Amino acid sequence: MEKTIYGYVWRFSRQQQITMTLMSAASLPFLYLFYEVPKTIINEAIQGSGIEFPLNLGEKLTISVLGLDIPLLGPFDLMIDQVPYLFVLCVLFLVLVGVNQGFKYVINVYKGLTGERMLRRLRFELYSRVLRFPLPTFRKMSQGEIIPMITAEVEPLGGFIGDAFSLPAFQGGYLVTILSFLFMQDWRMAMAAVALYPLQLWLIPKLQRRVNLLGKERVARVRRLSDKISETVQSVQETHAHDTSNFVLTDFANQLFWIYGVRERIYRQKFVIKFLNNSIQQLGPFCFYSIGGYFVIQGELEIGTLIAAIAAHKDLAAPWKDLLTYYQMQSDASIKYDVVVSQFGPAGMRGPEYQMDEPDSLAPLTGELAATNLTLTDDQDVAVVDGVSLRLSLDKRYAIVGTGGSGREELTMLLARLLDPDNGNLSLGGNDAALLPEAVTGRRMAHVGASAFVFAGTIADNLFLGLKHRPLKAVEYSGEAAKQRAFYVDEARRSGNIDYDPDADWIDYAAAGVDDPATLRLAGLAALTRIGMNDEVYRFGLRGTIDPQDRPDLAAGILRARAGLRERMAGDPALLDLVEGFAAESYNLNASVGENLMFGNPVGGAFDVEHLAEHAYVLDVLEQVGLTEQFLSVGFQVASTMVELFADLPPDHELFQQFSFISADELPDIQALLHRSDRANLGVLPEEDRSLLMSLPFKLIPARHRLGLVDDDLQTKVLEARRYFAEHLPDDLQNAVEFFDMEKYNATANIQDNILFGKVAYGQAQAAERVGDLVSEVVDEFGLHETVAGVGLNFQVGIAGSRLSIAQRQKLAIARALLKRPDILILSEATTPLDSAGQALIMDALLAEFEGRCLIWSVQRASMAENFDEVLVMRQGRLMEMGSYGVLSQSNEHVKELLESE
Repeated sequence: MEKTIYGYVWRFSRQQQITMTLMSAASLPFLYLFYEVPKTIINEAIQGSGIEFPLNLGEKLTISVLGLDIPLLGPFDLMIDQVPYLFVLCVLFLVLVGVNQGFKYVINVYKGLTGERMLRRLRFELYSRVLRFPLPTFRKMSQGEIIPMITAEVEPLGGFIGDAFSLPAFQGGYLVTILSFLFMQDWRMAMAAVALYPLQLWLIPKLQRRVNLLGKERVARVRRLSDKISETVQSVQETHAHDTSNFVLTDFANQLFWIYGVRERIYRQKFVIKFLNNSIQQLGPFCFYSIGGYFVIQGELEIGTLIAAIAAHKDLAAPWKDLLTYYQMQSDASIKYDVVVSQFGPAGMRGPEYQMDEPDSLAPLTGELAATNLTLTDDQDVAVVDGVSLRLSLDKRYAIVGTGGSGREELTMLLARLLDPDNGNLSLGGNDAALLPEAVTGRRMAHVGASAFVFAGTIADNLFLGLKHRPLKAVEYSGEAAKQRAFYVDEARRSGNIDYDPDADWIDYAAAGVDDPATLRLAGLAALTRIGMNDEVYRFGLRGTIDPQDRPDLAAGILRARAGLRERMAGDPALLDLVEGFAAESYNLNASVGENLMFGNPVGGAFDVEHLAEHAYVLDVLEQVGLTEQFLSVGFQVASTMVELFADLPPDHELFQQFSFISADELPDIQALLHRSDRANLGVLPEEDRSLLMSLPFKLIPARHRLGLVDDDLQTKVLEARRYFAEHLPDDLQNAVEFFDMEKYNATANIQDNILFGKVAYGQAQAAERVGDLVSEVVDEFGLHETVAGVGLNFQVGIAGSRLSIAQRQKLAIARALLKRPDILILSEATTPLDSAGQALIMDALLAEFEGRCLIWSVQRASMAENFDEVLVMRQGRLMEMGSYGVLSQSNEHVKELLESE
């Protein structure tokens, strides 16, 4: 990147800056006329000073510049009187207003677009540099520092870039034009008006330099504060575990104090500058009123000229203020740019060609992976990998063993080209690895560390991520979409961004050995099966939803499985008690009153179960079937029972879990409601209290809560309300609920609920597990297991995979690496979070998978190296020995120690 912000601006927006400067210059003659015409209106058209009417308009519409009369509209003859002359000048004044405002509009829009494009370019370049940072850089620079630098800290640079050359040109020209006008009216008055401007030019920059230094300190402190917040979010579990909240808060408050101190000094300095600017600016009117008024009284100056001069001087404040602001902005922008450039150019950063170069061909890697005298030092110049030389055949499987701190993890990262050595060379298939672009190392090699990262999105998004290198199949656009795509490409190129289409098909199907998306998903499921994650994905699929319009085949299969489950249950009385199915004419005792009333799943938030008592249509249904008073009575009984049960219980008591519709926090409100209520006259309760009482019966589940309040009479009326609810549902609510239908797939329910088409019974021993096994048997019987697992690929994993366990994240990362079929797979304690059975399953699968390919595995226990072709022994950063497990386990003392320590 360029060393100065002006160099950066000039390099990438030279043409735009020149264009804006020329437009600024072109606007200045019209600006001068804008001040000349009002003087003429007052002196000639209104006062008639020195002029006789009628006059020849063609001769009169001229402007005097340096003693020369320049015609405004060209020579012509037209005799007019005083009033028409006044209106002609007024119309000319309006035209000049429009022209000047038009220039400002065009220049400002062009300036804004230029600034935004340059800001977009800068952010893109900074972000691309982050992708090329040497990994050790992230030990010194946290995400709390990087994020604000790319987002908030460079934001002001966009505005400055647009103004870099055009603002001083435009506002400077504006200032010179007004000053020229003032001096042409009366040089003595003009000199008095601007006498203190040199003082401003000398004093303000001195004060501004102090503000700039404080601003630099503020940026550094805010960046450290951002880093602290990021660290706190990541370490919140440790904070709670060790009761260090007060210490953490004190440290945070201390940082806020110092930021406050810096900002206080900045405000004081800024307001001093503002005070001086405003005070000096007000001396101009004093000079005009005193000196100009004196000249008018003495007859040496026309009143129109004085008024025009006062108006011009008033407008003089704007460009002068803008120029001073520009100076402040330029200083601030230079500081920000210098800081950002210094942070985004770490030593050892790879060039852009490493990311962007695309080789002509990507043949499989063959031969050897050879290292000569590889050395890597840490930030204290201690060698963590010390002079390692080796030759690894690309058709063998290697294990690396050693203690913690032996350098084995760093060695795997060197071999994977994730780290660059400080000394030594690495060759890959006869090629210098340092010269190979990421297109080779990132596609023909794969690496999985001990703490793999999973991105926000679905399992499929993460699983197929390793196949997304370049867009391989473009989207065919037409009409408005084609125009929008062309606009996107044009803006990307103007801003120096990649113009690839994010909606194109990026998947490299050939790398996975498949031809289309359908077979890719099958290959992904196969990879997950090999590493033992197929059952988890299948369970995710059971909890997933589908659109029957998009997947009619799967919806039909689920309906067949539903019928098959019913047949199984009908043939085995022991199974009938596990699930209570939905039936239109029956009350489901394992469902809540609200669920029984709707007899369907809400779509959107219109019929949220938590707020049914507040919905106007639901309340109308209850009123129509005579349930309002009964609901109030049942609600009062529920509230009384809850208060009686929970009054003396701690908030974490199991009863709160059983009666989950009442929380410990809500109990005081319910107690207060009961105290101010009359059970015999509940109908007169305020609306808020009525809603609270009526909300309680909707949550009652007879089989679970067993309070005896949902009796046969209430059940009968709820069934009547169910029928009324469905038959009279308003048109605007028709799509707000999807009713249960035995013959239809319910798109709002997950796959398992669609198969069950009912509620798992409360009180049955291990009911959930037995039902789960039963559903799995039916799914397998109808050949839906793989299809359901495919739905599981759409499971949202959460931010950084937070909805997955650590073991699941590792499994997903290994499957991602397997799917792209690398020639070299490098693992560094990748199975550490798994149990021994899971580790053994993955190891057996990978050893079989990489028969004839290269597998390099830094194992956490030496005994895991038994089935590898060769073993590398690392100690204190050095490669001690390399050979077969059988030989080393008997002859190498260090290996013996490692085995004995397990």
